This record gives sequence, structure tokens and C-alpha cells, in this order.
Amino acid sequence: MVDDVLVIIGVGGMGEAIARRSGSGRKLLLGDFNEELLERVAASLSGDGFDVETAKVDVSSLKSVTALADTAAALGPVRGVVHTAGLSPAQAPTPAILSVDLLGVAHTLDVFAPVMAPGGAGVVIASMAGTMAAMQMPAELEGALASTPTAQLLDLPFLQGEAVPNPGAAYSFAKRANQLRVQAASLEWGRHGARVNSISPGIISTPMGQQELASESGAQMRQMISGSATGRLGTPGDIAAAAAFLLGPDATFVTGTDLLVDGGAVAGVRAAMAAAR
Repeated sequence: MVDDVLVIIGVGGMGEAIARRSGSGRKLLLGDFNEELLERVAASLSGDGFDVETAKVDVSSLKSVTALADTAAALGPVRGVVHTAGLSPAQAPTPAILSVDLLGVAHTLDVFAPVMAPGGAGVVIASMAGTMAAMQMPAELEGALASTPTAQLLDLPFLQGEAVPNPGAAYSFAKRANQLRVQAASLEWGRHGARVNSISPGIISTPMGQQELASESGAQMRQMISGSATGRLGTPGDIAAAAAFLLGPDATFVTGTDLLVDGGAVAGVRAAMAAAR
């Protein structure tokens, strides 16, 4: 019997947690640009009894993502794809964030739809930054982010030069685009008998999250945590639990939507904004 294949793109804190939560009894294909991290996580999972294959992938490259999808399909029926790969504002300049966080997700949505086995599901890790951006993004920009052909995405006028003033703005644009493009892609995925959704994490205690907390935006992030209902950082396990639901049999009527997993941070911001009016 051939095992189902679960593809994890990006094996940092969230990616590894999702692999551990949802990868038991499946063939795990781990993809990442960082080969040292990829091999370390693969060795750890293999040592714990998981069936693991690895492949280096550059999500900003259509050719590279296509090769990953071909590798996955050759391993067996692909019934799970989770895209966690991304760069944060403290890690990279604007062009790199747009190439990885925006274009990279679009490549995954395009390339994996036709290789999904019936009953399969995909999950894209977006961000509450995208949810916050939606509060003030004009409808015409949202429409362009949702429907522009992938090959033309980085040519959109509002993503050029000074129109994106800093990496934080690029990140917000990219993460809102992730939410919108998942919604649009759900129709094509559905034609292949598969579902696809996004998760928008809040501030999660991963190496990336800790780096952001130590950056210029750290004080604002801590204020959001203290103003939230839970009053705490999220954990990779919180996101893995949400992904397990969206990948699993209890979510067969859930597709084309975003699940906000932020401990109530966005609700706290909205409440504060309403009180200030």
C-alpha cells in the first residue's frame, strides 16, 4: 500500500510542528531553501520514526516549485500540502519579501492544484498582518492581488519602488495577497477534488517571531499581545493544531477561507480603535 504524501514547504518552527502533528503514517516530503536546516529537521523527524524525504526548493522560482510538485507526485498520492516558507520584515528587504512571501505562495497554489489527489487539502500560512491590511486596503488593490496572473504579480504598479515604503509594508501586502489568492484558488483546487485554506497566525514564538520581537516593531507587537484576550505569545503547536483541522476529515466543507489564529490580537486592536472613535 502506498502512503499518502504530505508536503511541508518551509521547515522552520511552524513547519516542523505541523509535520510532527500531521505526518504520522504518511510519506513526508520536506522542502526548504536552507539545506542545513532541512537536513537537521529531516534527521530529527526520521529519528522519531517519521518516513521522510527532502528536496531543496526556492519558492520564488516556478521551475523549482514545479520540480518539488513532480517529486511529490512520484512518491504517491499527494493529499496534503502546507506552505509555511516566508521571510519577515526583520529578515529581508522588500524585493526578497515580495518574491518569497507573495510570488512563492502564488507558485505553490498554481503548481500543486493539478497534482493533488481527490480528498486532498492545502494550507498556506499567511499572517494577521494581512488581516490588519484588509482594514484599509482599497478594493481595486485587493482585486489585483487576488486575480493578477502569477507571472505578472511583481509587475503591479503599487508594488514598485517607493510605493512600498519598507519591508513591513511589503509583508502586509504579501500576506493579504496570500489570503485573497487562496480564496480565488479554491475553485481550481476544487476541480481536482481538493480543498485549500490559509491560516493567519498572530505573534508566534518561533525563531522568526523572536527576531521580530527584538526588532523596531517589537514594542508594538508586545502591546498587541498585552491587549489581546489571551495575553500570550502563540506556539508552533497552536498553528499545527489549526493546520491539522484544515488538513483533516473534520474540515471537508471548509475551503477558500482564512483561519485567524492570533490569540485575539486583532480583536483587541479593533476594540481599541472603536473605543477611540
